[in-house]
Amino acid sequence: MCLLVWAYDMHPRYRLVLAGNRDEFFARPTAAAARWPEQAGMVAGRDLRAGGTWMGAGKGQRFCVITNVRDPEAQKTTAPSRGGLVTGYLLGDNSAMAYRKAVARTQSQYNGYNLLIGDASSVHYTSTAAAAHAIAPGLYGLSNAVLDTPWPKVTRAKERLRTILSGDDALVPALFDLLQDDTPAPDDALPETGVSHDWERVLSPIFISSPRYGTRASTVLLLNRTGGGTLVEQTYTPDGAVSRRQRFPLPP
Repeated sequence: MCLLVWAYDMHPRYRLVLAGNRDEFFARPTAAAARWPEQAGMVAGRDLRAGGTWMGAGKGQRFCVITNVRDPEAQKTTAPSRGGLVTGYLLGDNSAMAYRKAVARTQSQYNGYNLLIGDASSVHYTSTAAAAHAIAPGLYGLSNAVLDTPWPKVTRAKERLRTILSGDDALVPALFDLLQDDTPAPDDALPETGVSHDWERVLSPIFISSPRYGTRASTVLLLNRTGGGTLVEQTYTPDGAVSRRQRFPLPP
């Protein structure tokens, strides 16, 4: 994923409300969200090049999401795929806290990333660029820098999520509307992340659209206070049109 916003312990029905966009080159082969036969109850998309995933969830309110940390100067050409960190948790049996501690031992092998890991007991954040910690109740945003870095699209997405949580609109449609917001940031507010100014402009909206690279999927994850939850994925064609929406119930 390249943009995530979530509210933890802030909604009367859901202990977690999470919405995210996966931005990727359209040429990278990908399978949409589906049940994985390797693990009962697990739902995730699949990177058909490296075999991992960017986001997934399963029984026991286990979920994991990754974003890259954008640092073109520090790229390792032989680093393993970061998507394997997500499947490593979802296909295993470590608690979220135990997995957070386990991945710390191998962080130096990978290109930069942020990892959000959760189970029925807690939610944790770990990163190659920031200190790991448990997530306290609150509202958060994450893109391709460390947690809550105030890039314009992160700030905009958090503000919209806060409004959605306090309103009466149907939650899932409102979250997908948030994720399809293609408003660019003004030039004087663009971050400097090691790419060209023109490319910063392309990457600045919540929903990215360009000929070779853009938002390929949006995902909403809702975890009930009583156990279980729902994952909804919406995928897009290269021109930004919706191609499919799928809803998956998650077992307790």
